[in-house]
This record gives sequence, structure tokens and C-alpha cells, in this order.
Amino acid sequence: MALQILLNFIIAFVWMFLFEDWSFSRFAVGYLLGIASIGLLSRFWPQGFYLRRLWAALKLLLLFAKELLLSSWAVMVHVMRPRLAVRPGIFALKTELKSDWEITLLSCLICLTPGTLTLDVARDGRILYIHAMDIEDAEELSEQIKGTFERAIMEVTR
Repeated sequence: MALQILLNFIIAFVWMFLFEDWSFSRFAVGYLLGIASIGLLSRFWPQGFYLRRLWAALKLLLLFAKELLLSSWAVMVHVMRPRLAVRPGIFALKTELKSDWEITLLSCLICLTPGTLTLDVARDGRILYIHAMDIEDAEELSEQIKGTFERAIMEVTR
């Protein structure tokens, strides 16, 4: 991926040199031509086209922002009620993520989301133990985490 980004910048600078124009617009046109060139030749790159991963990382960031807002609102509603009606609990989340980086990223995203906290990771890295402030159904919460964060992390890293 880094090689493709570097190649794209080189194409953009060469485009600027060819026209002896050092403006941003000339660089932008060269960069877009580089994207098109690398995109057309993407089947020859073993890791695929770099903009796909960049787009997946942006989607993961937006997903985290959405989940952060929704869970913050839910925690605020629970705290502001006259009677605290929460059902805290700990559940095990079996993950399909394999690398340490992926598991660490999932753990951090869970910890940064209000109302949830990653307590422990099994030695094999396949099970995360998570504390949630309000659990109605542990299976449903596990499927929600798998369908959002885990799927988005796999899009970025694989």
C-alpha cells in the first residue's frame, strides 16, 4: 500500500515537471491520473488497490463515531433517569480476528465506546471478555459487535 501511495505521488510530481507548472491544480490532475493508472494496473499488485483500504479505514472511523454518539446517548439516558435500571454483565465474544493488531484494535474500539469495557483477552486471542453496562441479550450484543466493528476491521486489514 505504501509503495502505491509513493508511486502515485511520483506520477503527480512527474506530471508537474512535464508541464513546468508548480500549481496545486496541476498536482491534483497528476494525482488523479496516478490513481487511474494504479487502478487500471491493480490486478498486478498482490495486495490490491490502496484506495479500497483507505476507503475501508474511513468507513471504520465513521462507524466508530456513530457508535460513540449512540452509546454516549444511551449512557446519558441511563444516568439521567431517577431510578437506575441497568443490567450490567460480562459476556464472552468469540472473534474471527487473527492478528494481534486486529484484536487490539477491536479491544480499543470497545473500550472507547461508553458503556462497554474489554476486561480480558484469552491466551489464544480468540475470545474477548467484555463488561457491558446494560445487557439485555448477550448473543445480540455479540452479533452487533461482530457485524459492525469486527467486519469493518477485517475490511481494513485483509
